[in-house]
Amino acid sequence: MASWVLAESGLGPVSQIYLRPRRASSSTTSISARISLSPVSTDLKRPTLWCYSSGERQWELKVSAPLRMVSVDVEEREKNERIINGFPSDDGEFDPAAPPPFTLKDIRAAIPKHCWVKDPWRSMSYVVRDVAVVIGMAAAAAYLNNWIVWPLYWFAQGTMFWALFVLGHDCGHGSFSNSHKLNSVVGHLLHSSILVPYHGWRISHRTHHQNHGHVENDESWHPLPERTYKNLDFATKKLRFTLPFPLLAYPVYLWGRSPGKSGSHFHPNSELFVPSERNSVITSTICWSAMAALLVCLSFIMGPLQLLNLYGIPYMIFVVWLDLVTYLHHHGHEEKLPWYRGKEWSYLRGGLTTLDRSYGWINNIHHDIGTHVIHHLFPQIPHYHLIEATEAAKPVLGKYYREPQKSGPFPFHLFNDLTRSMKHDHFVSDSGDIVYYQAEPNLTRTPKVEN
Repeated sequence: MASWVLAESGLGPVSQIYLRPRRASSSTTSISARISLSPVSTDLKRPTLWCYSSGERQWELKVSAPLRMVSVDVEEREKNERIINGFPSDDGEFDPAAPPPFTLKDIRAAIPKHCWVKDPWRSMSYVVRDVAVVIGMAAAAAYLNNWIVWPLYWFAQGTMFWALFVLGHDCGHGSFSNSHKLNSVVGHLLHSSILVPYHGWRISHRTHHQNHGHVENDESWHPLPERTYKNLDFATKKLRFTLPFPLLAYPVYLWGRSPGKSGSHFHPNSELFVPSERNSVITSTICWSAMAALLVCLSFIMGPLQLLNLYGIPYMIFVVWLDLVTYLHHHGHEEKLPWYRGKEWSYLRGGLTTLDRSYGWINNIHHDIGTHVIHHLFPQIPHYHLIEATEAAKPVLGKYYREPQKSGPFPFHLFNDLTRSMKHDHFVSDSGDIVYYQAEPNLTRTPKVEN
């Protein structure tokens, strides 16, 4: 016998489950003013039907059902505090780890068709704009050359380096244009200019998207299993979870990946890559090396201090932006979010654990990368359609979408989320297919030195 659920997302079959009988309570009283529940038939020849009414609209659900109700004992009712699919009953709580009642196809269908259209001219206009700003600011700072201007320049230029990365990131996903050649050329120019090996990064980032939310298979900022975490020496733990060191981790990650994993984004024989990708990795490594050589030459021409001011410090600001944004899109929510492995993981469930963030004035500068949930599920959508696509998908996502906290002009509020996560998100259990971060209480304490 099939059971049916009428929800905001539509009418659909679900597995049979005995729901806890509703009782009058304070939580339901407020709802009764706008939703009435009443029988629409008392004919004994057919089962009792229920009608939800709101205003002038009525819906009547007609299904096959036994005339006699099956009794449910108290223990069984307690087991069913929450209805299926994570949507709560009146006295239950939403479970973010429960399988969602919608599919990836449902979300895709809610997004307007034009959001999938890639406009290479529009994409190139962002590249021209950002490159012009980078060159203009560098020329102005070099001309003024005083210590009042330099700190402002460092932050602004580092932020623009991060914007260049995001455009190259679109090239890597193929959301920049439908031309593979254009994506590759622009991606190499943008990423090599900020010392990122384009294809090496692109391939590992693809792995991240394909395995998001998976404890072992995710590629960036994934949780450490308890066994791996406890095998780290104390200094490594402190560096990984004590600010500002995690915000400077990206160059180290490019060379050696995360703890517990081996390989390099520069080496064609790294386990990150399959044999067919080796030539692409070699090309990107050559481009990266050419940029590094250019910087060495510039240091002899303009002097190392000037190069540090114009490029070195902005590069480090860019690294901070990259680590901050990528970390907070997967960590730091006020409630613990699940990580998966084994049979519990799926592409959809993993993607739903990602977070949108608001960066205030920076949103437009870094091309709305904060609209991260829809980007993770559908990386083919160009960045300039992400906000509209997210708004269209929200009714389908329901409580699985977590509205980001609104930011002031600058996202200072995010540092609270960052510091809280660094204190409490250290490792996950070695067992279990649905796990949550745990903390090591002694990590913030200085170890005693034995004489």
